[in-house]
Amino acid sequence: MNCNDPVVRFFILDCLRYWVSAYHVDGFRFDLASILSRDENGAPMMEPPLLDLLAHDAVLGRSILIAEAWDAGGLYQVGSFPSWNRWSEWNGKYRDCVRKFVKGAGECAPELFWRIRGSSDLYGGRSAEASINFITCHDGFSMYDLVSYNEKHNEANGEGNRDGCNDNDSWNCGVEGETEDAGIKALRRRQMKNLFTILLISRGVPMLLSGDEFCNTQFGNNNAYCQDNEISYLDWTHLSEEQELFAYVQHLIALRQAHPVLRNASFDFGKNGTGYPELSFHGMTPWQLDECAPTLTFACLFAEDHEKYGTKKDCFLYVIVNAHWEEHAFTLPKIPAELKWALFCEAYGVSAVPGKEKKLPDQTQITLGARSTAVLVAK
Repeated sequence: MNCNDPVVRFFILDCLRYWVSAYHVDGFRFDLASILSRDENGAPMMEPPLLDLLAHDAVLGRSILIAEAWDAGGLYQVGSFPSWNRWSEWNGKYRDCVRKFVKGAGECAPELFWRIRGSSDLYGGRSAEASINFITCHDGFSMYDLVSYNEKHNEANGEGNRDGCNDNDSWNCGVEGETEDAGIKALRRRQMKNLFTILLISRGVPMLLSGDEFCNTQFGNNNAYCQDNEISYLDWTHLSEEQELFAYVQHLIALRQAHPVLRNASFDFGKNGTGYPELSFHGMTPWQLDECAPTLTFACLFAEDHEKYGTKKDCFLYVIVNAHWEEHAFTLPKIPAELKWALFCEAYGVSAVPGKEKKLPDQTQITLGARSTAVLVAK
């Protein structure tokens, strides 16, 4: 499609206006959206007329505009999609970095800190709301398959397993596909919780794939668009079987709703009314972390200023990540004396409704088991 031909671009605009005005559609996600920025010869344009029109159209003024900021021709515009501060982008760099780190790539840690901050290195001139953070989507593996398969299994698609992406950054935790090994099954669920935890505490807009919250599987198929059967269906029987994981995700979403500091879209991480930086990163010892060095262990401290966010009292959240295959002890940061650390969730099986956290018996340190995350709240 020559999307920037005048006839084509106004046809697209008319369609979107109609869907908004007649059907009250809230917004749009544009598949392979970089093609919308090419000229009649396929070359990328600095200020594509179509994207400019969509960004400034009066009828679409309140519509959400989300770009999959790449296309099939190899144009990759994550962080540089022409936006006029109206477009958000699927952050493919976030997806790739988190996947690699959680399966054990400590060299990804310096980039991960940027991704948790809302990818200010990509969207510094805009805001964290430009970043649609995700780990899985309708293309590729589901999250359960991401921790259950090393390789794609697309034989049922009839193309000799040649279709679908080969670079999935997945890890099967020791066995390819289904297993009755209790240790491997427990590790897979822990890895899923680690992924959910990082996603839902990161600045930006989190996006979840339907069914991931109850271990829906496509049996290793990462290109299931052509399947109209159990490969592509949501199997709701898993929901009754995976209530613990389902509740864990519910609680993380509730935590994000309860604490506006997690949803702040600005890139101002400096000291606020609490006397602490609003967001800071730490090693196993507080305030000691080389953010440029590889690591599999870190923590981040969120300081929620009650005056800034209109909450009742100042609050602190401490997110601890241990992607190592061994357990580690983390020293807890000192906070105002009237506040005490309480455990909100831990990937080995603990999660709570916000406000129902249990106070830690040891206020000085916590030990995390192998490949685990924890969220503490200062009450």
